Amino acid sequence: MQLPPKVTDRAFARLAEIGAAGQGQALRIAVEGGGCSGFQYEIELDDAKTDDLVLEGQGEKVVVDSVSLPFLENAVIDFTEELIGARFTIENPNATSSCGCGTSFSM
Repeated sequence: MQLPPKVTDRAFARLAEIGAAGQGQALRIAVEGGGCSGFQYEIELDDAKTDDLVLEGQGEKVVVDSVSLPFLENAVIDFTEELIGARFTIENPNATSSCGCGTSFSM
């Protein structure tokens, strides 16, 4: 049985701050081939599609397409603020290695 990704309250709060739902959009998390480790995350505001998994909280939505879902099983989607900047991050227990920037990984 596949465990869906989890979204932290901090990530949903950031989506609320930028008003994604008010614009009729959700945060899309996708996995594509490429990057320095083989796969890379694509994170963007987008419309939900009919085959997406929709994760909801605080009136906001995070969506994952059916092709990306197996790569993100039991992952944690978060929002972090550091001295070098603020961004959505993914802690992926399925990744065997990742690059230094955290946007690409291998399995």
